[in-house]
Amino acid sequence: MTTGVLDKAPDIPYAKAVMAKPLVVVESPAKAKTISKFLGDQFDVRASVGHVADLPSKGLNIDVDNGFKPTYELTERGKQVVKDLRAALKDASELYLATDEDREGEAISWHLVEYLKPKVPVKRMVFHEITKSAIDQAIANPRGIDYGLVDAAETRRLLDRLYGYEVSPVLWRRVNRGLSAGRVQSPAIRLIVERERERIAFVSADYWDIDLLTATGPAFEAKLVSVGGTKVATGKDFDDRGQVSAKAVAVDEARARALADGLDGQTFTVRSVEEKPYRSSPRAPFMTSTLQQEGGRKLRLSSSQVMRVAQGLYERGFITYMRTDSVTLSDEAMKATRAAIESEYGSNHLSPQPKTYTSKSKNAQEAHEAIRPTTPYRSPKQVEGELNSQELALYRLIWQRTLASQMADATGVTVSVRIGAVSQHENTDCEFSAAGTTITFPGYRAVYVAADDDGDGTKEALLPPLAQGDTVPVDTLTPNGHTTSPPARYTEASLVKRLEELEIGRPSTWASIIQTIQDRGYVWKKGQALVPTWTAFAVVGLLEQHFGNLVDYELTAKMDADLDEIASGEQQKDEWLRRFYFGEDSLGGSDNGDGGDADHDGDALIGLKRLVEENLDKIDAAEINTFRLGADENGEIIVVKPGRYGPYVKRGDDTASVPDDLPPDELDVAKAIELLSLPKSDEPIGELDGYPVFAKNGRFGPYVQWGAPDNLPPGLEKPKMSSLFASMSLDSITMDDAEKLLQLPRSLGDDPADGKEIVANNGRYGPYVVKEKDFRSIDSENQLLEITLEQAAKIFSEPKVFKRGGRNMAAKGPLREFGTDPVSERPVVAKDGRFGVYVTDGETNASIGKGDRIEEMTPERAYELIAIRREAVAAKGGPTKKKAAKKKAAAKKKATKKKAAAKKKAAAKKPAAEQDD
Repeated sequence: MTTGVLDKAPDIPYAKAVMAKPLVVVESPAKAKTISKFLGDQFDVRASVGHVADLPSKGLNIDVDNGFKPTYELTERGKQVVKDLRAALKDASELYLATDEDREGEAISWHLVEYLKPKVPVKRMVFHEITKSAIDQAIANPRGIDYGLVDAAETRRLLDRLYGYEVSPVLWRRVNRGLSAGRVQSPAIRLIVERERERIAFVSADYWDIDLLTATGPAFEAKLVSVGGTKVATGKDFDDRGQVSAKAVAVDEARARALADGLDGQTFTVRSVEEKPYRSSPRAPFMTSTLQQEGGRKLRLSSSQVMRVAQGLYERGFITYMRTDSVTLSDEAMKATRAAIESEYGSNHLSPQPKTYTSKSKNAQEAHEAIRPTTPYRSPKQVEGELNSQELALYRLIWQRTLASQMADATGVTVSVRIGAVSQHENTDCEFSAAGTTITFPGYRAVYVAADDDGDGTKEALLPPLAQGDTVPVDTLTPNGHTTSPPARYTEASLVKRLEELEIGRPSTWASIIQTIQDRGYVWKKGQALVPTWTAFAVVGLLEQHFGNLVDYELTAKMDADLDEIASGEQQKDEWLRRFYFGEDSLGGSDNGDGGDADHDGDALIGLKRLVEENLDKIDAAEINTFRLGADENGEIIVVKPGRYGPYVKRGDDTASVPDDLPPDELDVAKAIELLSLPKSDEPIGELDGYPVFAKNGRFGPYVQWGAPDNLPPGLEKPKMSSLFASMSLDSITMDDAEKLLQLPRSLGDDPADGKEIVANNGRYGPYVVKEKDFRSIDSENQLLEITLEQAAKIFSEPKVFKRGGRNMAAKGPLREFGTDPVSERPVVAKDGRFGVYVTDGETNASIGKGDRIEEMTPERAYELIAIRREAVAAKGGPTKKKAAKKKAAAKKKATKKKAAAKKKAAAKKPAAEQDD
């Protein structure tokens, strides 16, 4: 492995040398545009638009018998990029490769050299922020290509191709077509499935306590913590089988109420008062994993959204490189951070000495600094006009976290109080506890408080001055019931945290992995929670039973550590791939596939090829795809299976589809029996005019259907369908109901006022009458069958109250209110629109997604849907609010020209995403 400036250029004619200028190649057009501003006309800056070459999409294209030599080809986009760069090189004096300083960036630079075959000096320039000083320093201090990083990137690419090429066909044959396996993807799915298994197995337990509200000034709340000297059980005292710990007592409702009644009128005294100093230190500046987690928790963005927004901020010169597992600040950044704190918050909020942090990762090496604003620092207020709301929110988060990392500790006092009395019920001693923290100096909390999965940590609460023996007046005593909850499903933020803890994958891959497992149907979202499908259960079960090493967390982490060692030169690429593919025994001897053991001892690798060959015929597809739910009252077994067209439950020969939005932990025997009892879609419930009528459950809910594709009523090109009313259900639908529903849409006649036909119909989002394109909502579904022409004409004769997108509706208030969006800082509500229910902050409208029910939706999920939509609009070149305001203010002719320009800009190709696992 070598580093250093590459081959020197041959002699160049004087005339050409005078005219020539250096060619700088970066990854994205946005980055090229920003760097061009700093380098000026003396440099020609071009973009490679990500990778220009890759393994062909079909076939293995790796010679496993000849040192694992890969066959690369230029991508379709890469062919044009290379052609353009070759033309630019003809007039260049030297070539600067300015791709990102990580494995993928190094591999891109290497491929550029391989395909461009430059005859001028080649220099590798690296930087971690796009500022003039950083670019000037990079130009002045080039290096050569780091072939250790290139080898690590290539090993990762070949490893993933070998993994997918060998294992994915097993999933096609034994589970379903179109599935895939991946080195990081499969363990990530396993984590999500294991959590769902825990939820399925979880047995809940009920417990009670008593809340006491004092009549002091200020009033405070205390909670019952012991009865008769024994600790009162809380949720954490129960195991997952609903059994309480031997060290605690579970109080039931009857006893809680009896104790509360017995405490009424009793004297409560202070038994102890304990004061402790409170001190809290700031957290380290952001690295990739913590940025993804906080972006999810505070801004409700997905991991991939966080990374896309951060990528844009980096390429435009607002933040440092966003793929890093380092938490250090450079000397320049440290000075800038401390100066900004002193300027914004005063010297008393500055830590006495610079704070230093270390990464938990054993292999932090892919970048050399934390994610921070670029120097010279600009506050969020200073960049408001240059960023859209989403970009500004993430920039503000990075700015705040960076400043907080060098601010003084927050200090205060925490007071813990125990008060008690004897309940007349069984003469039982009851003790209550309360605690309050008073922050005397906010320190870093003045700018930033980190969010955790369980919510923000310390909250201020003030207790009145109390001393041991004091009498405490009581206002109310309230018994409260609770139920233990199963382990929370992973969110994107908590999954990133867990992958980081297990050291599986690297920061640059997590966002793409989480997106991939959703895109491929292994996982879907309910609110912010990641819910596995039954297909995911089948795939994980197959891998666990027959390819355990492939989803073994420790071995997967070891692979990532090995890639880091290849990058540093401690291991050799070809030898590592040979051991991974062909295996090695526990003594370190290689196995070329002719026999021997592939043990999971020490550094032994798995022997992927033999592992697949030996296990394929052992896999029972029926067993892998069958999950037992239990037995019905007659002892007949009910199972659930992932099918080609979705999951279904089965009892004997009886089957029923499982709704796509039903989580696995909610599918029990009772729910399965309910699904099985619904009318079968292939069995008619009766006949109308000699043609069958079916009751079915579809994508948009239950409906009745008249006729079949091969047995159509006269005059119909396809079966007639009509949705059930909300008051109807499939298990009780009658032919009389069906006949009424099949009248819809119902022509009421021509409006006497203008002679236009009026029709009554039921839509996905409610009943209405329509005249041409003029829609009017009506009060109830039953009204569809009863409304007369005169009544409908009267509705159309009234003034239009509300109009959206050409559809006239009665003005309605919001269906729900969610709170304030953390990005736009505007109130978010749910509304009913022409195309269905949506959430909006007044600027961005977002339709609700699969698995979302508006009555159950959390504020966090509403914010996330708006964030996704906001990003989609931005990706298509949609204007920010400030740009839109400028357009409105401009003259009409000028605005038209601007719109045309905007369309051209939106049509430009987007930079390709970096290649991830």
